Amino acid sequence: MFDDNNAHNLNSATSATMAEENEHASESPSPDHMAASQPVEAAERDEEKQTPAAGNDDFAAALATFTTESEEAVSDDKVLKGTVLKLTPAHVVIDIGAKSEGMLPLSEVLDHEGKPRFQPGDEIDVMREKGEAEEGYINLSHQKAQRLRAWDEIEKAHNEKRPIEAVVIERIKGGLTVDIMGARAFLPGSQADLRPLRNLDAVKGQTLEVAIIKLNKKRGNIVVSRKQVLEEIQNEKKAKTLEHLEEGTVLTGVVKNLTDYGAFVDLGGLDGLLHITDMSWGRLTHPRDLVNVGDQIQVKVLKFDKEKQRVSLGFKQLTPDPWLDAEHRYPLGAHVHGRVISVTDYGAFVELEQGIEGLVHVSEMTWSKRMKHPSKLVNVGDQVEAVVLNVNPQERRISLGMRQLAANPWDALHEKYPVGATVEGRVRNLTDFGAFIEIEDGIDGLVHVSNLSWTKRVKHPSEVLKKGDRVKAVVLAIEPDKRRLSLGVKQLQPDVWESFFEQHHIGDIVHGKVLRIATFGAFVEISDGIEGLCHNSEAVDGNGQPMHLEPGHEHDFKVIKMNPEEKKIGLSIRAVGEEASRSEVESYKHPAASTGGSTIGELMSWKRAGGESS
Repeated sequence: MFDDNNAHNLNSATSATMAEENEHASESPSPDHMAASQPVEAAERDEEKQTPAAGNDDFAAALATFTTESEEAVSDDKVLKGTVLKLTPAHVVIDIGAKSEGMLPLSEVLDHEGKPRFQPGDEIDVMREKGEAEEGYINLSHQKAQRLRAWDEIEKAHNEKRPIEAVVIERIKGGLTVDIMGARAFLPGSQADLRPLRNLDAVKGQTLEVAIIKLNKKRGNIVVSRKQVLEEIQNEKKAKTLEHLEEGTVLTGVVKNLTDYGAFVDLGGLDGLLHITDMSWGRLTHPRDLVNVGDQIQVKVLKFDKEKQRVSLGFKQLTPDPWLDAEHRYPLGAHVHGRVISVTDYGAFVELEQGIEGLVHVSEMTWSKRMKHPSKLVNVGDQVEAVVLNVNPQERRISLGMRQLAANPWDALHEKYPVGATVEGRVRNLTDFGAFIEIEDGIDGLVHVSNLSWTKRVKHPSEVLKKGDRVKAVVLAIEPDKRRLSLGVKQLQPDVWESFFEQHHIGDIVHGKVLRIATFGAFVEISDGIEGLCHNSEAVDGNGQPMHLEPGHEHDFKVIKMNPEEKKIGLSIRAVGEEASRSEVESYKHPAASTGGSTIGELMSWKRAGGESS
């Protein structure tokens, strides 16, 4: 019970409060306010009629009840039950049973999709905020009410260091806003996962287990971490994994990440590297050709460093090495089928099975020599047939051939083009040493520069032939094993050297023209296409004096040497003079009847010429 002084003071305060309410009620004459003012007026009239003592007691009780109700209605730290009246684009209007309606921001009742969680008529927990809005509404907070109701559970989880569920509401600067039993908390972006998430919007709406890492009840701040929970789970798994982890063990893991050189596999709290070379016995251009992130695969532990906790894994080691019996499964000469997986400058790689590849060298693709690049014949992805040429399991190599599937045109070349036969073809290429003539597809013959002409000294085949010309030639030689065919053009005409040697002998006098001069003598053309050499020692006149031969000058020469094999002819001017002297001696020995004998002068001339010694 209150004493008189207290009652008097409270009565004064109450009267002032009631007067203020009546004033507001007159401004806003709502039924609720009018009903609330009538008991107060009646109480004042009853108070005047009663005795002072009794009036004080009854008033104190009424005042205590009124004060309690008022405090419950307007207390800043009390959770109130309200009813949603309407939703505006920015606020929610709520009836809390007071003289004025309350209003809270619409953003406080939106879910992760941005939709309101309450509709008109729904009950909602709120708390009063300080101050009033300009329109006379009472400022309310739904989040504050939720936080107060959830605070005990959050505080308990924080003290017990156990995780608690939170729903991601929205992304904000630096992280995420999450909802814990109605209370809003901050999840920093660095604490959202074990590794920083590139797209925080991806976890919007998800329910996560988080740890309370910071709590300030006075300010109402809650900071949580998902990373801490995941690390604890990971450490537990890691401890279990390490108990039975050893080299040779086969484990099941999940592919976490892919790189150019391999894949990282989560073995249970511990990551191992599956290198690309240990993924398949065959060839892989990238790990994604075999696995993808999230795949669950079996792997074998190849190496385990306990100190650094590094694990090397293998996938191909779960199956036998296909090269172990490759020599038996791919015998020499066997016809095989496969898929072209790579084309290079020197050939094509053909996959016969997973882990077994064979090389078709460019020289084994076709019998023709004209193929410039393997891509002219095969492409990646083509299914091809080939013949096994060689198998080397130690070096993991198989040599294949494609041309062996067709008959070798060189094997029948002797029958088709016997030596001495005349053939016709197109000049395909010219080189310094000769011309290549294609006589059929894939068969080229070489006409050496020395076989272009009997008479001309040809320095380059372009002096006689042009690329693309159609010419005839004679087959000179065939070497099928070396794929060589020798042809000759000059052989189509008679050999002028052979004819010369048949018609001339040593001692014959021939007439010739000096073509060119060398230090040791002069080269003389004595017939069309036939040259001989007159050595300096043989270029002497009748008086024994050396002669100076000039190109273009013509002289008589005596054949003093013949070599048909080397096509060489030796010539002499001095021998011609000696031959003339002998003729003069013979004429003096056997004078003609018409001369009537030799005079003394003629005889003396003959002696000077040395006729007597002859």
